[in-house]
Order: sequence, then structure tokens, then C-alpha cells
Amino acid sequence: MSREGLQAVKASEGIDLSSWRQHAIDFETELGKVVIGQQRNIHLLTIAIFARGHVLLEGDVGVGKTTLLRAASRGLGGAYERVEGTIDLMPADMVYHTYIGEDGRPRVEPGPVIRYGSELTVFFFNEINRARPQVHSLLLRLMAERSIAAFNREYHFPYLLVFADRNRIEREETFELPAAARDRFLMEINISTPTDPDVRRQLAFDPRFHDGDKLIESVRESILDHRALPQVAAAIQESVTASEDLQRYTLDLWQAIRNPAAAGIEIPDVDMDRLVSGGASPRGMSYLLRAARVAAFLDNRTMVVPEDLRAVFFETMAHRIFFDPIYELRREPIVRELVRQLFERVPAP
Repeated sequence: MSREGLQAVKASEGIDLSSWRQHAIDFETELGKVVIGQQRNIHLLTIAIFARGHVLLEGDVGVGKTTLLRAASRGLGGAYERVEGTIDLMPADMVYHTYIGEDGRPRVEPGPVIRYGSELTVFFFNEINRARPQVHSLLLRLMAERSIAAFNREYHFPYLLVFADRNRIEREETFELPAAARDRFLMEINISTPTDPDVRRQLAFDPRFHDGDKLIESVRESILDHRALPQVAAAIQESVTASEDLQRYTLDLWQAIRNPAAAGIEIPDVDMDRLVSGGASPRGMSYLLRAARVAAFLDNRTMVVPEDLRAVFFETMAHRIFFDPIYELRREPIVRELVRQLFERVPAP
């Protein structure tokens, strides 16, 4: 497919991908005004949105995770719901809530998941690791199938994206997400404190960044048409291709990540033969290619190149690689070194 493919109107669906690429640029620009020093993470979040993938942000307290997700929700438009993860939150609380009416009779009202029906666009789960495993199980179906059963009927959410965040400092009264739930997130993105001195100065001294609600209100609403995003995402996946050489490279990466010892990867004080106990599933690899195609689209190309895979590999794949329990406490430095050597050892086309 030629480079001009993005300029063409997709006649069968009436989708102008060139125009949508400009919308994506505008979306990133708006988010960059309120969440400074996080350009790469904003770009990754945009990729996930156009790949129709759910996103989990993690990092220290007060680094802008919630602000970024709230800003993205405003830029998307559509119905928005937010739930605070607490130890006493139960699955039923997400589906309905009960109360005593003025007449003294009990009332049942739709909860945050089904309140807006099919129009629900962003479901934001704040501090997700504070919720119980039972809640995670309900969330798993919501993320996997974009549907839920309640009040003797099925609710479907064709526009739904689940955003969640968790801080990695507090461990009291928290519950680790099970592997199945983590696998449903297209990306896990780490948000860290900016290192640039000018950015730090602005965050500390510019009053504009001290009022989170006012900051979010400055984001232009509905930059992206949430109702059209599913069709746009499908058009991107159909329009951006992967050559045979790129496919072989992807399969080589897959093999190496599952058997790093055979690929010649060596990490000090790590038994490479027992390090990886599972993960890098076919679903994970398909998610990797979905994200890489969007990365190519945003770079105005109609073919995936190795740089696209590398740009999204860590955030898309790291949480899908499961280590032997003895290495889990050292997960972050080990997985980063594993991915670094992976790109060194596996020859790119």
C-alpha cells in the first residue's frame, strides 16, 4: 500500500484517515497543555485509544495519573463514570445502588456501569488495586466483552474504554490484580516525576497546575468522536500492513521472549532457564501488532516498521511476561533488562 493511503477516503465506510490523524495530533496537544513533561506517555495513551485498548497507569503518588486520565476522558467526550477503589467496594455497587426513598420505601437505581447504557464511553477506575478480587472479576468481563448482565438483560457498551490507575507505594489494604485482569489492559504505562528542571519549576510554582478541576476544564471537549472511534480503529488495522520480513521479526521476538536463554540473553544473578514461567500469549502478540499499526498510522505511514514495535513493546508486553516467583520482587529491573537485550539479540530486518 502506498504512503498516500492515509490521504484517501475509505469509500466503504466514509472514513478519512488523514483527517483523523490530525484529530489525534490535536488530542495530544490538548493533553500536553495540562500534563506537562509526559509527552511519550500521552502518545502511548493516544495509541491505546485508537487501538481500542484499555489502559492502566501506575506510578508514585501525585505524579499526574488521575489528571491525565481525566483530561483524556474530556477530550474523548461521551458518557463518563468514575469509581473509587476501596476495600469495601463490592461488585453489586458497580451495577446498582439501593436507598430509602422519601416515602420510606426501598429504591433500586442503576449503578455507574449501566447508568448511561450503551453510551458509556470511559469507565475510570481510580486506585484499582484497592478493590477486592470479586470486583476485579466483574471488571474482567466488562473489559473483555464490553458487556454485562444486570436486571435480567444484557447491557452492551460499543464505545467503552476502561482507564484505571494504581500507585505502587502503598501496599496496605490492596489486592494485586490477577494475571487475567492485567492481560485485558492493552497497555500498562508507568508515570514518573518529570526530570526536566523547567517542567519541575512549572509544576511547583505555576498556580495553573495547582487546581486540578480547573485544569481539566481547560481541555477542549470531544476532540475525538467517540461514536466513530470503533470504525476508525478498524480502518487503521485494515489499512496499515506488515511485510513478511516484519512478521518474521515479530515471531523471532516472540520466541526469544518465551525462551530468553536460547536467544543468548543473560542477566546477572538470574537463572535464564527458569526466569520466564509463562506469558507472551497469542493475544498479547496480537495486541502488540494492533498498537504498532496505530503507531505507524500516527507517524503517517501505511506499513509497520521495527521502530513501531519497539516504541510500544514494553508497555504492551511487559505485564504479560510472567516470571518465576523468586524473581517477581525484582520484576521491574529484570524485565527492562530483558527487553533491552531482546532488541539487541534479535536482528531486525
